Amino acid sequence: MSANEFDALSDGIEPDPRFSLANERTFLAWIRTALALVAGGLAVTQVLPSFGFPGGRRFLGLPLMAVGAVISWMSYSHWRATQQAMRRDEPLPPSPMLRVVSATVAAVAVAATVFAIVSKS
Repeated sequence: MSANEFDALSDGIEPDPRFSLANERTFLAWIRTALALVAGGLAVTQVLPSFGFPGGRRFLGLPLMAVGAVISWMSYSHWRATQQAMRRDEPLPPSPMLRVVSATVAAVAVAATVFAIVSKS
């Protein structure tokens, strides 16, 4: 942790420990979600049977892995912004991760459905 980052997290008033711990639990839940997306994407690319056309498994699996990586970084940024807001007694920032995960899972589900319908096997 850099000196500037430490200063930003020590600015303001120390929040109730229950809120800081709840923020940390939320961060860890997002990390679990990111890991699940990466593992699911890897399983899709390596374990699923072929759809009968080249690149189908990669088309489904790679976005899951990429979004898992993005969510892991965004979760830290959101944890930090939330911690700062609590210390400064400001409104909590909204989380863009809900929209990102929802859109990705919906898009992959639609693509998987189409692939399953048009698959030759």
